[in-house]
Amino acid sequence: MIQKRDKKSKGKILYQLAVGGLTLGIALSITLYGTLYLVLKGPSAAFSNLLISTMMETMTFKNTNLWRLFFSKEELEAIQTQNNITDTDLVSDPNAEFEIDEALKDKIEIIDIKGSTYEGKLMIVYDPSRISLAVSENLDSSEPGFYVEDYIQAAGAIAGINAGGFQDSGGQGNGGQAYGIVIKDGKLVSGNLEDYTSVVGFTEQNKLMVGKMTAQEALEYGIRDAVTFGPIFIVNFVPIEVTGTSGGVNPRTVIGQRADGAVLLLTIDGRQTTSLGATYKDCIQIMQEYEAMNAANLDGGNSTVMVYDGEIINHVVSMLGDRRVPTAWIVK
Repeated sequence: MIQKRDKKSKGKILYQLAVGGLTLGIALSITLYGTLYLVLKGPSAAFSNLLISTMMETMTFKNTNLWRLFFSKEELEAIQTQNNITDTDLVSDPNAEFEIDEALKDKIEIIDIKGSTYEGKLMIVYDPSRISLAVSENLDSSEPGFYVEDYIQAAGAIAGINAGGFQDSGGQGNGGQAYGIVIKDGKLVSGNLEDYTSVVGFTEQNKLMVGKMTAQEALEYGIRDAVTFGPIFIVNFVPIEVTGTSGGVNPRTVIGQRADGAVLLLTIDGRQTTSLGATYKDCIQIMQEYEAMNAANLDGGNSTVMVYDGEIINHVVSMLGDRRVPTAWIVK
C-alpha cells in the first residue's frame, strides 16, 4: 500500500509540473505576441517599417510564417513598396577614361566609417588593375565554397571582400551554388548566356561596370570578371532613388569606382550593439562622399567580410566568423 501511494504522489507531482510548464509556456507566448504586436503595429510607423525592412532582408525571417500573424500579404507588399530602391535599366559607361597616378599605384588606404546606426571600413585601392575575382574551384557543386581568407592566401593577394551571392535556402547555404552569373577571365563559368541580371564587374581596361544586362552582353562589353548582385547604387555619377528605409539596417558589402580609377571597397558591420547596420541610402551617401562614379551592392549579412594583410578587419556578424562564399574580390 505504501508503494502505491508513492506512485500516485509522483504522478500527481509530474502532472502539476506539466500543467505549470504548459501554463508558463502559454503565458510567455501571449506576452511575446503582445510585445511583437505593439512593436510591429504600434504608434511608430517609421520604426515598424525600419524593423520589418531589416528583418525581411535576413533569410531566417524572410522565409518564416511569423509575419502572417501580424500582416496580410497585401500589407507586407505595401510596406516593402514604401521602403524600396528603384530598379534601374541604366548601365555604366564602358568607355569612361582614367589615368592612374604612378605615385599612387601601390597605395591602399583604409578608412574607418561611422554613421548614426553603423560602423564600417572603407578600403581605397588606387590601382584598379590590382582587383580581380577569385572563384571557388567547387563552383555550382554540392561541395562548399571557401572563406575569403582562403581565396586571398591561394592567390598570394593582400586583401579582399566577399563578392556575389549564393543559393542560401533558409540561411543554410554552404557557398557552393553561385547566384546568377559568374564571369572569370572573360569566360562565363556559372549561369547562362541569356540570363538577364544585375551585373557587377570589371572590364579588361579595369573599369567597373554595373547595370542590368545578359551574360552575353557582359562578355560583349569586354567584362573580364563579374558577379550577379544588387541593387545598383550609382550609375555614371547618378544615384538611384531610394524610398523610405529601403532594405532596413543590415551588414553591407559595397563596391565602387571613382573617376580617377580608384576602387572603393566598403563593409558595414551590423546586427551588433555597436553597429546596427546601414540602409541602402546610407551606402549610396558613403559612396557619393568618396566620389564614386559607379557603385553597387554586393552580398551582405553574415557574408560581409573585409580581409587585409592576413586579418579580418571588420566585425563579422556571427561569433563563428565569416561564411563560405563562391566568389571574392581580391586585391593583389
